Formats: sequence, structure tokens, C-alpha cells
Amino acid sequence: MLVIGLLLGFIGAGGSGFIIAILSEVFDIPIHMALGTSLAAMVFTSLSGTISHLRERNTMVKIGLATGLFGAAGAFLGSRLASFIPENELEGFTAAMLILSAILLWIRVTVGFGKFATQHFAEKNRSSRSRFWLTAGGIGIITGLLSGVFGIGSTPFIQIGLLVFFGLSIQLSAGTTMLVIIPIALVGGIGYYSVGFLDLKLFAEVVIGTIIGSYIGAKFTTRLHPLVLKIAMVAVPLVGGVILLL
Repeated sequence: MLVIGLLLGFIGAGGSGFIIAILSEVFDIPIHMALGTSLAAMVFTSLSGTISHLRERNTMVKIGLATGLFGAAGAFLGSRLASFIPENELEGFTAAMLILSAILLWIRVTVGFGKFATQHFAEKNRSSRSRFWLTAGGIGIITGLLSGVFGIGSTPFIQIGLLVFFGLSIQLSAGTTMLVIIPIALVGGIGYYSVGFLDLKLFAEVVIGTIIGSYIGAKFTTRLHPLVLKIAMVAVPLVGGVILLL
């Protein structure tokens, strides 16, 4: 977990999907337990990132809290649904979601999603109270369900929603996404715990290792070539998905 934390701190991601793959396939932890543990551990990594982004003023607090509120509801429902999915099928679904995440991240770091947003459409979603809550609810529930069922942070999916439907900049979408993930990971973790799929000892080991590693790994983000960072951002979820598939 310390080594994984180094890698995740470098690329600036919660990385629950990659942790799931390692716990499940390397340490032979049952997939449901790996999902619940890694999702709950994201609360702490996301909280640390959110504090940093708030200090840098990279967070739209109202949008983040509203989206996260609906996301939490979706995550709790998703965590309960996951318990009904057979273990071998759940591994395949989670692997597919990780690979899709890698593809979306590749598009983000090469082409970007901002061009798909129209400013007039985004401004209407932000200014109209009914449209604001409908948009926040749609993004939150969908991404929360994905996180709850598959145990992944859904970072690229949340960012796409914020970029396209709320018209946020790349920087604001990154910071706001970290805030959205906190209630999703917290309630999703509680959902897994309520059905017996959260090992508290394993949870502590994951959190301690990844937090220490992430703090050190973040020091290398600006010190290595940007191309290395882009490759790592795409490679981490891709490798995690391939590990689960194989």
C-alpha cells in the first residue's frame, strides 16, 4: 500500500480501482471485501486533496456539496446492489469500468472534454435553481451508483459531468471532484460495512500505507516530465483493469 500510495500521489488520483485489483488478485481478498475497503479508504485521500484544493481556490463548494449529496445516495444504493452480483461477474464489470476510465482519462489529457460544453447551456444550469438541482442530481446519482457498485472513485465520470454540464474549467472540475468524492466514498463504505464487506484491520492498513505514500509521491508530480505524468494517469487504471481480467 505504501508503494501504491507513492504512485497514486504522483498521478493525483484516489486510485481505489487499482487498489481493488491488487487486493483481489495479489492478496486474494474477496472482491466484495476489496471493493468496500478501497472505497472507504478514499474518504481520507479525497479529504486531504479537497483541503489542498480549497486553499488554492480550485473548488466550487455549492456544486460539489450538491452533487456529492446525491452521489452519496447513489453510492449507498450501489453498495447494496453489489452484494447481489456474483463475485466472478463483479470482477469483470469492475475491470471494464477501470479500462473505460483509462480511455476517458486519455481523452481528457489529450483532447479534453471542455469543448463539448456550451457556455449558454452551462450558465443556465448554474443560474436556474431547478436546473441546478436536476443537473447536480443526475451527475451525482449516476456517478454514485458507479462508485457504489464497482468500488471505483468515478473521477473521470464526475469531471466530465462538471466540465460539460456546469462548464467548469479543468482546474475547478479537478478540485470540485475531490469534494464530490468524499460523501460518495463515506456513504458507499458504510453501505459495504452494513452488509459485512468492510474489514476494519485491512482498511487501517490500506489507509496508513496509501496516505504516507501519497504524501511522498505528490512531491514528484511537478519534478518529472509532464509526459510521464500523462502516461501514468492512463496506465494505472488500465493496468488495474487488465489485472482483474487476467
